Amino acid sequence: MEKEENLNPENTSPEVINENNEADKQSDDKQDEIKDSEEKVELSSEDKIKELEDKLARTFAEMENQRRRFEKEKDDAFDYGGFTFAKEALNLIDNLARSKLILESDEALKGTEALKKTLEHFDIINKDLISIFTKNNIKPIDCINKKLDPNLHQAMMEIEDNQKEPGTIVQEVQKGFMIKDRLLRPSLVGVSKKSENKDNKSEENKENLDK
Repeated sequence: MEKEENLNPENTSPEVINENNEADKQSDDKQDEIKDSEEKVELSSEDKIKELEDKLARTFAEMENQRRRFEKEKDDAFDYGGFTFAKEALNLIDNLARSKLILESDEALKGTEALKKTLEHFDIINKDLISIFTKNNIKPIDCINKKLDPNLHQAMMEIEDNQKEPGTIVQEVQKGFMIKDRLLRPSLVGVSKKSENKDNKSEENKENLDK
């Protein structure tokens, strides 16, 4: 009979009931904590996946940029790899032009058949060099009667010429060249300027003296 009385809830003391309720509450709290931790684990996994996706996308973008840079460097090396050599080779054309001027200025050779044939050979060699350069995308800059362009020309002197607009190229001191769309060297040129009206100035001076 005593055992049955103990099993009956009505016979259970308030202290025991409180302990049981507290135990149930702690059990529920632990289950809630477990659920919260599981949710946190799931969220962190999603975040990690997104982070990996972002890193993968950035890696692919960087690889693509490197590939493009490599392609550009390869194209530049192919197109402009001979830039220095081409610039040095222009000295041949310059030396031919200087030699031609020296021979033409030699009083002892003027009017001789030897000078005429020599100059003809110089012209042939010069044309062959220009042709070789042109085949390799190295072309002379056309500058006479053009407006001065600082990107292509370098003015060395001013020449009085009332028939040309100021800043027009009227003399080529040294020929310039392009290699494809890049400047190999600028043209050294002389540009026109308006001549001063000396008659008007002299008249103004006379008037000033009379006054």
